[in-house]
Amino acid sequence: MFEHHLFTVAERFIRYAQIDTQSDPQSKSHPSTEKQKDLGRLLVQELQAMGLMDAFLDEYGYVYATIPANTTKQVPVICFCAHMDTAPDCSGKGVKPLRHKGYDGGDIILPDDPSVVISPRDHPYLLEKKGEDLITASGTTLLGADDKAGVAVIMDMAQYLLQHPEFKHGKIRLLFTPDEEIGRGVDKVDLQRLGADFGYTLDAGERGTFEDETFSADGVKITFYGVSAHPGYARGKMINALKLAAHFLDSLPKDEWSPETTEGRYGFVHPVRMEGLAEKAVVEFIVRDFVTAKLGAYEEHLRGLVEDAVRAFPGARADFEIYEQYRNMKEVLDLHPQVSEYAMEAIGRAGIDARQSSARGGTDGSRLSFMGLPCPNIFTGEMAFHGKQEYVSVQDMEKAVQAIVHLAGIWEERS
Repeated sequence: MFEHHLFTVAERFIRYAQIDTQSDPQSKSHPSTEKQKDLGRLLVQELQAMGLMDAFLDEYGYVYATIPANTTKQVPVICFCAHMDTAPDCSGKGVKPLRHKGYDGGDIILPDDPSVVISPRDHPYLLEKKGEDLITASGTTLLGADDKAGVAVIMDMAQYLLQHPEFKHGKIRLLFTPDEEIGRGVDKVDLQRLGADFGYTLDAGERGTFEDETFSADGVKITFYGVSAHPGYARGKMINALKLAAHFLDSLPKDEWSPETTEGRYGFVHPVRMEGLAEKAVVEFIVRDFVTAKLGAYEEHLRGLVEDAVRAFPGARADFEIYEQYRNMKEVLDLHPQVSEYAMEAIGRAGIDARQSSARGGTDGSRLSFMGLPCPNIFTGEMAFHGKQEYVSVQDMEKAVQAIVHLAGIWEERS
């Protein structure tokens, strides 16, 4: 079926990775950085060149496009979604993607900073990639496979379907989003414009991975209020909010609760940002667990630690704010079992074993699922994301293209 398809996914990915699309959590605009639209504009040009003349970039940085149905059957409208931004954790400016053909199984030393080494000792998945073509950055930036690999996979799928009209499928909507990495990937999405019944994000890692479960997530903002005074005359008057915040952070459990001490099914409570002065200090947390009810228990324990810290600084006070971020998509997907069943079957048709797993994080699909678009997550091959050791296998991306082409076909077959 794919014997004569000239895959474009690697070339597309390399092209997209060189465009700086880093999002900014401190920005209040939508999108958080205008430069994300640079990739959006390129995608619209490429989609229109394929013949998808309705491809459109809106003011908020979302790209929408339609692959029209070529069947007489009534088929649910399926959306394939990926995000264009890269994480704020590591520079995404001046990315120089390098293609390592026929990976030999050894260490990959990145030329622009030889201290950055991608080694099978640290990345055991590399042992499965021997003989494949890997793409890395050059040592001073992240690569951006999270999630430009997903963008490239969807674009190559679109090209395949348009070049093979004999392959029957229903109406397919494409959606490329900004700001996923800062938790705002669907803040301004127009689901009415999208008009899809079910969706799939392309934003998971190892070949064959299918994620139908994510963390549930809250954010917590704690504001400590001290008392300011001239430091030369502060005896008995000053209450230092920075010291209060530090005392509180030091009271957090040392061997549990944190990302660095948990794995598998365990959640965590994680401070992600702190700022302040002697008079006022703010600490922001993310709270995560697969079981939504556990978030409340974590938060009550956290509130208790805040109260203990305030008691240790008489005259100080604190505000404790909780805000919902996203919820475990499985709560929605269990109501629509065919969405997951068809994806697992499609991965199998691509000649690989499906690996059903739970994401220790969230995707755009987490929130889309609760907004009325059930939306699990499919592999792209992106690995070691958010850092300079990020890499992706060309063959993994090509298998992802095959999987979602088959998926489009299965929805048509079963309708």
